[in-house]
Amino acid sequence: MEKNTSPTTSQELKKELSLTDATMIVIGSMIGSGIFIVSADVTRNLGSPGYLLLAWIITGIITLISALSYGELAGMMPNAGGQYVYLREAYNSLTGFLFGWTTFLVIETGTIAAVAVAFAKYTGVLLPNYIGTEHKFLLFDTQQLLAIALILLLTFVNVQGVKNAKLVQLIFTVTKIGALLGLAVIGIIVGSDPKKGMWAINSIDFWSPVKIIWENGKIMDYEYLSGVGLWSAMGLALIGPLFSSSAWNNVTYTAGEMKNPKRDIPLSLLYGTLTVSALYILANIAYLMLLPVQGHPNAEDTLSRGIMFATNDRVGTAAAEMIFGNPATIIMAIFIMISTFGCNNGIILSGARVYYAMAKDGLFFKKAGELNSKGVPAFSLWIQCGWACLLCLTGTYGDLLDYTVFAILVFYILTIVGVFVLRKKQPNTPRPYKAFGYPVIPAIYLLFATGLCVNLLIYKPIPSWAGVGIVALGIPVFYLWKKKS
Repeated sequence: MEKNTSPTTSQELKKELSLTDATMIVIGSMIGSGIFIVSADVTRNLGSPGYLLLAWIITGIITLISALSYGELAGMMPNAGGQYVYLREAYNSLTGFLFGWTTFLVIETGTIAAVAVAFAKYTGVLLPNYIGTEHKFLLFDTQQLLAIALILLLTFVNVQGVKNAKLVQLIFTVTKIGALLGLAVIGIIVGSDPKKGMWAINSIDFWSPVKIIWENGKIMDYEYLSGVGLWSAMGLALIGPLFSSSAWNNVTYTAGEMKNPKRDIPLSLLYGTLTVSALYILANIAYLMLLPVQGHPNAEDTLSRGIMFATNDRVGTAAAEMIFGNPATIIMAIFIMISTFGCNNGIILSGARVYYAMAKDGLFFKKAGELNSKGVPAFSLWIQCGWACLLCLTGTYGDLLDYTVFAILVFYILTIVGVFVLRKKQPNTPRPYKAFGYPVIPAIYLLFATGLCVNLLIYKPIPSWAGVGIVALGIPVFYLWKKKS
């Protein structure tokens, strides 16, 4: 195994995270705002209630398979940095660095920025006269500035120590689990009323996929889907659900602060991904009970717009309106603010540990490998904060979503291939937990994820190839770091 090349310090990460804390990081990092938004885009790509649910079920299965495969690596190598360490040991320092490089430039910081922007958007629902892209302060709009303020605040909280960070994570994660479950259950109950519910209408063409082609608020054409066209549409439709179900792997980065990482990280991956996947499927069932899938983009009332053309894609708000009436917009805005706040705390907490591990290997700024008096990598947290804040000023939520999903998928694939590699390379290393269904189940995931990446390169070439370019740019940077160290 490769060893850290930089000098060690007397400081060590504090072992303060339990199984409950780890599970809260998994769940809290996964649930942001996506579950309340992306079903609109899924239905525009697939146009069918059955395929909407199938997209979320496939996402849940794929997420669970990948998480269970990661469990083997987490048990083998319970080190700070998680996935970075797995890639380094399975392949070499260059591969590990490229993951860390891409994590810093795109995956982690891009997700932090996207979630912060979502928080700011929904704050604008409560404070429309102050927060929004139309309100400017100096050179920037107030939505961007609020997103930056959120990142700064949560970074400051994390710099004060892991105890503070895990308390914030626990409070906000439990709150949003309860709220999302409540919305789903109440929605299903209300939608069960034949006079109010939409399930009967949605059941008429339950498995009739059709892609809606629309521009500038007008439906331009319909494309009935079958065969290769259907699977291509499904691949595009899965982008949103996969983004909404990502970041579960962040818990592996915190292994250095886990009390019993060999046991707790695999279990937290199982409990966390299973819980979130079940909640997401329940939420979409509630949407289908309350709203018709198909609608019209220019309709004035929520019911006529349906899931497909929910105002600003806010499907969660549209569903809540069917339950609570006019106050729904405010209720959902508050809920999504809570959800995104907790989501970003988990991502900020865990992401900095990757750069900490890289610095200990001499592949990042040396100061990022140092701990402050609270036992956390403060410089690593602040440099992550700075780049994420810059990303808030550069693009939209959708751009960051597309950009991040492709990069995540590439490294998910490499990491799960690493399970196979390490079975050969390190056959005698203790494995407290072994990947479920090895080798068949992990291989199925690899085939699916590879196909999805090809689909993205064909149908969303600009963000996908840009992601490839960012990874490739890390190669000369790696050799510069190696030379310096």
